[in-house]
Parts: sequence; C-alpha cells; structure tokens
Amino acid sequence: MKNRKRVLVLAGTAAALAATLIAAAPAPAAPAPEAAAASRVASVHGGGTVAYPYVPKEHDIRFTVDADAAPWSRPFPAPGGEQGMPVDARGKVTVYHAMPDENFTAVAEAEVDCMVTGGRTATVTAVVTSSNVDWEGKRIGISVQDGERGGPDRVGFSWGIANVDVKADGSVSEPRVGTCMAPAPFTEVTKGGFKVTPAPLAPRPKP
Repeated sequence: MKNRKRVLVLAGTAAALAATLIAAAPAPAAPAPEAAAASRVASVHGGGTVAYPYVPKEHDIRFTVDADAAPWSRPFPAPGGEQGMPVDARGKVTVYHAMPDENFTAVAEAEVDCMVTGGRTATVTAVVTSSNVDWEGKRIGISVQDGERGGPDRVGFSWGIANVDVKADGSVSEPRVGTCMAPAPFTEVTKGGFKVTPAPLAPRPKP
C-alpha cells in the first residue's frame, strides 16, 4: 500500500413578423474585447491519459477535470477572508492509475476548491473526498495546458516529482498543498484532451 500511495500518481405569421423586425433592426455593436473577456467564466473541462516515465509502460494514468470559477464563494475565518477569494471554484477532479503488475487500480475523487487561469494554462486544486489509497482529506494540485498549433495538451500534478520538503535533519516529508498550487504541466496527454477557458480575476464584491 505504501508503494501504491507513492505512485498514485463536460408558427407562421408571428414568426415571419419577428424575422422581419429582426432583419430591419440595426445590428448590435460588438462588445469591446475587455468587456467580452470580463463576461467569461473561467473553466477547465476534459480528461486524458498521460505519459509518465517513472512507472512501467503498461501502467495507465488518467485525469478528468471539470472545474468552473465561483469567485468570492468560499469565506474563510481570517481577516480579509469574509468574502472568500477571487480564485474560488467548484467542480470535480478524478485521478485513475491502473497498475497491472500489481493487479491494482488506484482511484481518487476530489472536490475543486480553487482555480486560476492564464492564457491556455490553468491550475486547479481539489480536496479528496473518496479514494482507495487513504487520500481522503488531502488537497491535490493539477495544472492543465490546452495545446496550441497542433501541440499536445499537458498536465502536471503535485506528487511524484514535486512537493518534497527535506528537513535539516535529513528527513523527508510531503507538505500540504496550498490552494491553486501545482507544478508546471510537465507531462503530455497521449489520449483525450482538455479545454481551458481563461478569464480575468473577478473584481472584489462591494460591501
């Protein structure tokens, strides 16, 4: 089980009259790019199998991410946290890792709590609600890059090669992942894909 923890790594007349009126009306002005961007809701949706060089080739590692921004929706008990954060989000992340050599498949489902986007990249964190590897309550970080110009999508995750704290006495621990914290999307998606919809940070709500 210890090794498993470590690798775990979407008629008629009225209609005709309406059509005439619509055709006769002037076309609405196109919104300014800034207004259009501000009206978007950031999101990440999709799923895919990833390449990961540190496990046997027959292993099958997959991620699904369905996350939508929900800014200022998660208040927390600290000064300035009464309204939450602009990167608050909701949704679900699933991690699946089949290990035929061990006759075991690790699965974890997690509830999204934070997401931040920039261009074609997003970072999402989620707290595990159920798993078969004792991950309940653990926050995990996932980064997603929506490929461009024919390039592959990419994914990064907060375990396996990152988030290790070496202490002064030489002992090693895995620190808790903070909200919206994940490494760069370091591995390619080999099957499937993700759609990242970026949006600016939401303005602070008025008191």
